[in-house]
Amino acid sequence: MLTEFREFAMKGNVVDLAVGVIIGAAFGAIVTSLVGDIIMPVIGAATGGLDFSNYYVPLSKAVTATNLADAKKQGAVLAYGNFLTLTINFIIIAFVLFLVIRAMNTLKRKEEAKPAEPPKPSAEVVLLTEIRDLLKK
Repeated sequence: MLTEFREFAMKGNVVDLAVGVIIGAAFGAIVTSLVGDIIMPVIGAATGGLDFSNYYVPLSKAVTATNLADAKKQGAVLAYGNFLTLTINFIIIAFVLFLVIRAMNTLKRKEEAKPAEPPKPSAEVVLLTEIRDLLKK
């Protein structure tokens, strides 16, 4: 069973999937930093210094905190600001992936548009062509 598992784990598809997951996690971290450290502060500055991550609606009367972390300690809250930030993350990731796939498709179309070399004639066709040419003389 161990040998069978090793054969399964070393197949190309499994290794490719593992590499994709690792790269995806790193890409996700980059996008999270882009949104959290660059985009959201700009949006916050444009909206008068608002921080979306602290937008929430308390679901109980016991919540009186002014920031999300303290509000979660006091009771249930609906953290729609965090959801908004994650939605912006998703939109950016989807857009970047769209651009990457679009670029790949463009390159693929250019490769397909190149004229293919005509196939080389078989040995029989070459021989028959030589015989034809000799007979013409």
